[in-house]
Amino acid sequence: MRDDLRGYVLDRLGDAAGVLAADETGFLKKGTRSAGVQRQYSGTAGRIENCQLGVFLAYVSPRGRALVDRELYLPRSWTDDPQRCAEAGIGDEVGFATKPELARRMLQRLLAAHGHQAVPWFTADEAYGDNPGLRAWLDEQNLNYVMAVSCDQRFATPTGPQRADQLAAAAPRRGWQRLSAGDGSKGQRLYDWLLLDPGADQHHLLVRRSISKPSELAYYICHANQPVPVAELVRVAGSRWGIEETFQFAKNETGLDHYQVRRYDAWYRHITLSMLAAAFLAVTAHTERARTASKGAPQAASTS
Repeated sequence: MRDDLRGYVLDRLGDAAGVLAADETGFLKKGTRSAGVQRQYSGTAGRIENCQLGVFLAYVSPRGRALVDRELYLPRSWTDDPQRCAEAGIGDEVGFATKPELARRMLQRLLAAHGHQAVPWFTADEAYGDNPGLRAWLDEQNLNYVMAVSCDQRFATPTGPQRADQLAAAAPRRGWQRLSAGDGSKGQRLYDWLLLDPGADQHHLLVRRSISKPSELAYYICHANQPVPVAELVRVAGSRWGIEETFQFAKNETGLDHYQVRRYDAWYRHITLSMLAAAFLAVTAHTERARTASKGAPQAASTS
């Protein structure tokens, strides 16, 4: 069903401007028996809570967005306890994997089934952008990506490694562009952007500056197979918000977080069914928009 879901989304919502986004979301729980549960930071709650964490891959395109893969994060408190795992239906073959490793696993599945043409771009937040293993794998696969990184992330330069914030501070004042990172709940997400080429490898540094608070900066590491305009990199960076909106939609409309199951396999079943329902709604909405647009388009002149 997971594979069918992924193929369904790529077939119906696939677009040359599509972006794959990885992120995790929390599922608040009570007790200690639900697979993978422990006290850990949940972005959903904005604090440390007793919860499960699911790592997801979403497809975001102009046609719509939908979750296409999922993995339950199992902390070492679980994978180091075989008896606890067995009671929750977690097999001996399931070992510990970091969140970036789970994201890579999902990307590998997608590449194996659909090829590189299905992954025009990949994006993720700092938890993934700061991970050297994931970045190295993406480079080996020659995939285009724009990932957020911490201010202390080092970039190779002709004079040696330098931090992202150091490169931004030394950059010329000219060169900033005011661009939108996409539509938000309050209109266009406008920021000032600056693209820097450290000059020692194939990676670029994209810097985002708040318009109302110029001292607030965010940093992105970028890799592209060919030169692309800054506006394209900004579009990809902004696509990451799409997965957060998809989480909210699936939780509100198809019960992504409305479950009482405890076992490992039951979690995957519920989550996959919820993802499928949400994908159906996304595809249906796109189909209806396209049908309405075609009805409103001027009729072609008759040649008879």
